[in-house]
Amino acid sequence: MKLGIDVAQQRLEFAEVVDRVRLGEELGFDSAWGFDHFVPMYGQGPGNCFEGMTTLAALAGLTSRIRLGLLVAGVTYRHPSILAAEAMTVDHASGGRLELGIGAAWYEAEHRQLGLDFPPTGERFDRLEDQLEIFSRLFTGDVVSYQGHQVSLDSAQLRPLPVQRPHPPIWIGGSGRRRTLPLVARYADVWHAYASADYGELTKRVDRLAEDAGRDPATIGRATSLSLSEPWDEVRRNAEARRDLGIDYLICSWPREGKARVEEFWATVAADFLD
Repeated sequence: MKLGIDVAQQRLEFAEVVDRVRLGEELGFDSAWGFDHFVPMYGQGPGNCFEGMTTLAALAGLTSRIRLGLLVAGVTYRHPSILAAEAMTVDHASGGRLELGIGAAWYEAEHRQLGLDFPPTGERFDRLEDQLEIFSRLFTGDVVSYQGHQVSLDSAQLRPLPVQRPHPPIWIGGSGRRRTLPLVARYADVWHAYASADYGELTKRVDRLAEDAGRDPATIGRATSLSLSEPWDEVRRNAEARRDLGIDYLICSWPREGKARVEEFWATVAADFLD
């Protein structure tokens, strides 16, 4: 398995965000993850919240090995072509360490507060499909025209090519059977979902859909999150159960106990689950 650390860049000073990512790099985590929101997602009252893609760009220059991503970038926050250009830039700034997470977005209150459009669910998934198709086309460096559901391109071109070819690994988050899983099967390099009671059925569905799309299901990585705040025996059991489900990537949530808890996890539990 691979292990990532979710640094949760809210209600912190930026120096603490950097320290968390550097700790992950020093310990040996494969990746560090933020989220894609503009207001804090927990706690009371106002608080710091750093924008996702620019945070990754800054972290790219402050680290050397650890891979960087968002779980996950919402399609409603940026025009699809802009997100593609930002991703290409972060991929270069990091020397090819970007993991490109994408999802349909969900936090309606945040959109209303900031004056962002929040279309109905079907329209957001149409835009997600456009975003994924635009990634696959613009990252070729070719001149692209595309007639999409929500977004179209007219002789568009982005250069340079991404460092990672054909593109940074694309992560799709979610478990909706009707729209999300078919997109996972067609486009995802990694599928991130909660290890819910029906996970086994969902992953079999992804396998079938991938085969129908002409893809080898084994090429789609399976990822989920892992809390580090429970007793270590429980953390270990949860990680083992996820491995038994065929999940090969665990994103460890930053624990409320702080840095020492992350270090203890790495010293006492992590080695049993690393590739």
